[in-house]
Amino acid sequence: MKQRSKLIFSTVVCLIFVLSLFPASVNAAITLTSNATGNYDGYDYEYWKDYGNGTMTLTGGGSFTCSWSNINNILFRTGKKLGSTQTYQQYGNIIIDYACNYQPNGNSYLSVYGWTQNPLVEYYIIESYGTWKPPGSNSPKGYINVDGGTYEIYETTRYNQPSIEGDKTFQQYWSVRTVKRTSGTISVHEHFKAWEARGMRMGKLYEVSMVVEGYQSSGRAEMTKMNITIGGQGSGNTGGNNGGNNGNPGPAPAEQSAFTALEAEKYNSTNSSTVQIIGTGNGGSGVGYIENGNYLEFKNVNFGSGAASFKARVAYGGNSTTTIQLRLGSSTGTLIGSLNVTSTGGWDSYKELTTTVSGASGVKDLYLCFNGPVNIDSFVFGTADNNNDKPVDNKPVDNPGNNNSGPVIIQCENMIKSGQYTGNISSPFSGVALYANNDSVKFTHNFTSSTSTFSLRGCSNNQNMARVDLRIGGQYKGTFYYGGSYPAVYTIQNVSHGTGNQTVELIVTSDNGTWDAYLDYLQIN
Repeated sequence: MKQRSKLIFSTVVCLIFVLSLFPASVNAAITLTSNATGNYDGYDYEYWKDYGNGTMTLTGGGSFTCSWSNINNILFRTGKKLGSTQTYQQYGNIIIDYACNYQPNGNSYLSVYGWTQNPLVEYYIIESYGTWKPPGSNSPKGYINVDGGTYEIYETTRYNQPSIEGDKTFQQYWSVRTVKRTSGTISVHEHFKAWEARGMRMGKLYEVSMVVEGYQSSGRAEMTKMNITIGGQGSGNTGGNNGGNNGNPGPAPAEQSAFTALEAEKYNSTNSSTVQIIGTGNGGSGVGYIENGNYLEFKNVNFGSGAASFKARVAYGGNSTTTIQLRLGSSTGTLIGSLNVTSTGGWDSYKELTTTVSGASGVKDLYLCFNGPVNIDSFVFGTADNNNDKPVDNKPVDNPGNNNSGPVIIQCENMIKSGQYTGNISSPFSGVALYANNDSVKFTHNFTSSTSTFSLRGCSNNQNMARVDLRIGGQYKGTFYYGGSYPAVYTIQNVSHGTGNQTVELIVTSDNGTWDAYLDYLQIN
């Protein structure tokens, strides 16, 4: 009996010793079958469904497995709750590395997901989806080429729907990958930049997460890797480019004047595989991701009897100097001038720079040749009599007839001003400044047609996005966006409205104290 007791005791001691060699797991997997939120192994998680069957197992480090069936709507996600304290610019780069064995049956998507506040926005970066392509049949607002793929950009509105602030009306922003994938790197901040370049304003980040969502479907997924890195800045011009598509240069034009502004994104060919059409922060587009040795070709440029100057709107955030050589006929053809570009203050800070040129006349193919990175919006040549060294304010004259026989142009300083702070300005043009919410200008116009196009020239007082709403007869018709201090024209097309005398109002309603809106003139077509 004593020998048996000694044997049992010795066995227990040995087991204790052997077990002590293996550290206990501090993060045992958690399985969820009903709605829950929390934090597990450094990542916030959420499981939500309205009804049906679903299981989510958290496996640590942002990874999880999930399955669902007989559901109406269900979602599984892990990520970072950020609390709406900072903008994405303040955080710096936001990058997700992920891998997912994604097997949907029906309507589902695999996506980056989150919210911003002020303004309230729900956003998606769709990597893959099931039988239905979100967000539906809307036409894309543009494209972004990033992380080895192309994404379509969409904006939709949700009316009186659940949100992080309760039932509200809010915007949804979407980037939808044209070729599905289930693993890779997602540069989330580049999508934010591309959205804002198209007037889709971001607020302070509430969260960034990776989600598997199902709607009236079934399926399963295994998120084997989901790492979020927040902070830091990119190198070169990557950090400042607002993503766009690589562009599809069209056929060569019959002729284009050198003395009318040429948009950089309208190039006819390039030798680069990296250049992209980017947003320039004022509702327009340009070209970025330019590297040493790249060129842009513009065919059939008419220099008339001769050009004397060259002016380009560029942005550069580097420490050295990038040179743009202007050549005719080929990338090694006749050199007619060079523009040296030093730092403009950042990759999103555009400035006009001018240089002299000589030896250009007649119709020629123009090559812009680069020895380093730079973002370029547009350019124009000047003659000796109309040199572009000095900026010219091409301000049109009012159409006094107030009729629809042609474009009607109304100077903003001649409109009726209202609001606490609205006032005239003399720089960067003679116009009006709207400094706070409910500051506005308005006038009465006699419409003979029920559809018009409105073009408003204006700018922000800084690099923050200024927004000016268009109201006709008291009804909201759209918003003009200005993302920089360089004057630009923003157009809202095919606006439906009443006929006869209608009150047209330009009003600020979304001021957050970080920008003022400067308005020059409104053109009605």
